[in-house]
Amino acid sequence: MAQKPSIPKGTRDFSPAEMAKRNYIFDTIREVFKLYGFRQIETPAMENLSTLMGKYGEEGDKLLFKILNSGDFLSKADRALVDAGDYVHLTSQICEKGLRYDLTVPFARYVVQHRNELQFPFKRFQIQPVWRADRPQKGRYREFYQCDADVVGSDSLVNEIELLQLIDEVFSRLGINITIKLNNRKVLAGIAELIGAPEKIVDITVAIDKIDKIGIDNVNAELRERGLSDEAIATLQPILQIDGTVAERIDKLASVLASSETGMLGVAELREVISGVEAIGLRATLDLDVSLARGLNYYTGTIIEVKAQDVEIGSITGGGRYDNLTGVFGLPGVSGVGISFGADRIYDVLNALDLYPDNARQSTQVMFTNFGASEAAASMKYLFEMRRAGIAAEIYPDASKMKKQMAYADALSIPYVAIVGETEMAQGKMMLKNMTTGEQSLLSVDEVIDMLK
Repeated sequence: MAQKPSIPKGTRDFSPAEMAKRNYIFDTIREVFKLYGFRQIETPAMENLSTLMGKYGEEGDKLLFKILNSGDFLSKADRALVDAGDYVHLTSQICEKGLRYDLTVPFARYVVQHRNELQFPFKRFQIQPVWRADRPQKGRYREFYQCDADVVGSDSLVNEIELLQLIDEVFSRLGINITIKLNNRKVLAGIAELIGAPEKIVDITVAIDKIDKIGIDNVNAELRERGLSDEAIATLQPILQIDGTVAERIDKLASVLASSETGMLGVAELREVISGVEAIGLRATLDLDVSLARGLNYYTGTIIEVKAQDVEIGSITGGGRYDNLTGVFGLPGVSGVGISFGADRIYDVLNALDLYPDNARQSTQVMFTNFGASEAAASMKYLFEMRRAGIAAEIYPDASKMKKQMAYADALSIPYVAIVGETEMAQGKMMLKNMTTGEQSLLSVDEVIDMLK
């Protein structure tokens, strides 16, 4: 018996109706990206592992999908490693490539590789799938789309302010109520200095980034496992639980970090970004979250994370500043800041709240019936004119019973059906039926075009 077909866990098929919804998301984000002056690029699905490894931290490296070398991939492998089952060290010998984990590191590689062709500051956007060997669960997939916007070649915090406005505009158009959480990696570095563990900044950020997921007690346990003393962990607690308004929390942070030059620089950057967006006005809720770290090693300044207010799901957008990322590819001193929209989670949020406009579910506006060869030929001429006018139209391919043709149009939510029979052909017109109201009108093709446009 033939094996039942399936797809890998953590991946999904999308029907035409689902793709119509997803394209509504992509088109909305793409329009706003262009509105803010970003230009589109694409990079390969797979990159050299040397490009990807070491950029996401120890945990991120584990989640990279590695691609076995072609042919006899064990031919150049150390047999001792094979026999010992040491797959950690064996990987580099049998895999030279991997699927991209995000779009930011490939973008940094792109900037370095094409630096002589680019005009700085360079504002790019990219809408492509990424892959992570994560445990699939609600809102977390192994294959998913990211929609990124980045600016490289500028240190100005104006970029952060504009990106926050861009986020606000996208979610306002989509109708999703959001909270934008902010922090600064320099603040986290200042906290690490304050508790006497500056060398543990990565361990601290990886752990405290999980507070929302596992709770502060489990975070404290992880910090102990990572080598922090009980005294350092105790000093950290009141900092992570700073409360009050955004302005009050910034003032409390400034007081706590007064002895840390790095920490105070982070506080100053937060003040400038927050005052900048508040002066312009945001529809979103703005929040300062001192525990926000996002767990990725390449952030060096502002950190951004977006949560949907009305649906329980992970972050739906994230990003931040990464001053040093291009340096690992041989181009030091190029500052960058960017954001990434999680299209798949946004899709789930819109589905949960049923926020799609009616036209996002439709593709074809008019379907022509088919009564036979001569009627189909007349309909095809009308189809040509309507499509040339930008109206999506199709013809039922077979001369089937009218009931079957109407059922097809109804199942696909096609709003209008054009009937072209002998009577209509004689008058050079069509009978246009509104599938919602049932109303029928005898119209010329020009009249139909005018009505639908």
